[in-house]
Amino acid sequence: MSGHNKWSTIKHKKGAADAKRGKIFTRILKEITVAARLGGGDVGANPRLRLAVDQAKASNMPKDNWERAIKKGTGDLDGVSYEEVQYEGYGPGGAAIIVEALTDNKNRTTPEIRSYFAKFGSDLGALNSVSYMFTKQGQIVVDPSVDEDRIMEVALEAGADDVERQDEAWIITTAPEAYQAVKDAVDAAGLPVLESQIIKAASTSAAIPDDKLKSFLKLIDLLEDNDDVQNVWHNAEYDEPED
Repeated sequence: MSGHNKWSTIKHKKGAADAKRGKIFTRILKEITVAARLGGGDVGANPRLRLAVDQAKASNMPKDNWERAIKKGTGDLDGVSYEEVQYEGYGPGGAAIIVEALTDNKNRTTPEIRSYFAKFGSDLGALNSVSYMFTKQGQIVVDPSVDEDRIMEVALEAGADDVERQDEAWIITTAPEAYQAVKDAVDAAGLPVLESQIIKAASTSAAIPDDKLKSFLKLIDLLEDNDDVQNVWHNAEYDEPED
């Protein structure tokens, strides 16, 4: 889950959800398979595949697992064929939501996603009904112990757009095409990376009223719990409720 709320909140919610589902490996392996099918199995020549493999390594996934997923994508091994699908709509409180899925059966996934929105009085919109409010952006999250001058020097010289201290981390943002060069520079400098990915950043935010927040969070949980869903992006802004 990602939106306008702070990175530490996103990390907490996403980490808890992934732990509960135990599906983070499955998500990454699906992405590796699709990336290899679309762009080939050479990690060095396929930026999407390289990003997915980096995520596999960061998650301590055994090498055999992700190498096998590459072979399934290139056709060297038999495997399931996944289709990329994107769903868009508005949730409780008026937040824009994008759902990215990889599915082997669109006729199963689409009714499921639609039913989640309908449960909270919403419906799926047409393609680009909300995605025009989001742009792709590289995001590299670095441990806050790093000296400000050091992270600024490394990131900006490598082509980053911005470096910001946010909650319990440094947030480096890049254009998608500059992401890998900046990530390589950060790694080469030995800066401790907490998380890195290509995100969809919202250009506007929607403040969720208190009486709609519970429903909104339940919808996000339902979407993220779906086995076919890879990412859920939104532009909601809210204070994290206490447990």
